[in-house]
Amino acid sequence: MKHASIAVIGGGWAGFTAAVELAEAGHAVTVFEAARALGGRARVVSVGSHSLDNGQHILLGAYVETLRQMEKVGVDTRQAFLRLPLQMRYPLADDGMDFIAPRLPAPLHLLAALLRAKGLAREDKLALARFTTSARWMDWQLHEDCSVITLLERFDQTERLYRLMWRPLCIAALNTPPEQASAQVFLNVLRDSLGAKRSASDMLVPRRNLSALFPVPAADYVQQRGGTVRSGTAVRSIARNEQGWALSTATQPDQAFDGIVVATSASAARTLLADTLMDGVPDMQHEPIATCYLRYAPGTRLEHAMHALLDDPAQGRWGQFVFDRGQLDAEQDGLLAVVVSTASAAGERNQGELAKAIAGQLATAFAMPALASPLWTQVITEKRATFSCTPNLQRIEERTSYPDLVLAGDYLAGPYPATIESAVRSGRRAASLLIEHFSD
Repeated sequence: MKHASIAVIGGGWAGFTAAVELAEAGHAVTVFEAARALGGRARVVSVGSHSLDNGQHILLGAYVETLRQMEKVGVDTRQAFLRLPLQMRYPLADDGMDFIAPRLPAPLHLLAALLRAKGLAREDKLALARFTTSARWMDWQLHEDCSVITLLERFDQTERLYRLMWRPLCIAALNTPPEQASAQVFLNVLRDSLGAKRSASDMLVPRRNLSALFPVPAADYVQQRGGTVRSGTAVRSIARNEQGWALSTATQPDQAFDGIVVATSASAARTLLADTLMDGVPDMQHEPIATCYLRYAPGTRLEHAMHALLDDPAQGRWGQFVFDRGQLDAEQDGLLAVVVSTASAAGERNQGELAKAIAGQLATAFAMPALASPLWTQVITEKRATFSCTPNLQRIEERTSYPDLVLAGDYLAGPYPATIESAVRSGRRAASLLIEHFSD
């Protein structure tokens, strides 16, 4: 096998997965990341004197490739996450539904959760059972893709079940409104979580910041194997030549590499490769996600580490999930993180007004007036957090017309929406293509 010099453009989860796989195979890897912090759209950011994630993330037990990569670079996943059984738990003032799967073998855990669920009427439970049973019978496959709302209507799901279960799950998983979201991709997520073994449906909430969760240990892994990681270094251009590839940054033009992994966002890849790939990278529509951080006095606690919230933007209720960071990390005692998915409308509001509205929403939902007056707030909005996961969306592959140039990213072809697991799987596929090429 030729030990090639390979540039990985993008230090996010896809890029570092590719870099780890390539370094493990013995190739000389150089990672270029334009930002100072590693992690791409799942990273830690500095806001004044505070270090906050650019978005509150939650992983699933079904993210087997992500967990495998983390273990490979030395992360103890048992310590890195709070592992919760599948649940949707609302505060009492938010309709009070409480759905939690006990630790029983699948599918008994779902049956027990359904029987024990509080806040669902008999017709709601029957509708949920009918949907999951039918989905299993169909092997989680549709003859023709449609919207999530069309799928739910087809199986006569109740309004209450839609409002408290299916809609929040859809926007949390696909970050696309159910009226526009792909039913087949939604079923893919349900198949590999609800439809798989019990641990696959577990919810994994990070205890440490997102950069420390994988990108930073991955960077150490690459460097220990002779690779280089250059953060704060944007790649301006790449060009084909007789020797392979010439890559240019602001300070170093025409650096020579045998292979390239373009692991940037779709929009950045499209710009970078505009003169290189005939077919190019398609323009995709995107959806934002906002995370509102609210700091309260030490000792402020919610009943659980994670709660669902009943959102209603027309009434100023923007939050869909709230996380008590103090129950995850003692150093974040009193810090709450509220997630607003499909956040286009929320993003049009002044950040201070949005944070005030969310604080009021929490105070009402939990019947805790003190939550209306946080010590400080910070809203972080990732404007291009995910692509809009619509029916029959055509997504390109990692392979390009050049065998030594590959793509990696959560927007590429795969069964899932734009998730960390999608990014990791894509990074691994991209690395495999180069490893195979340089083994010939």
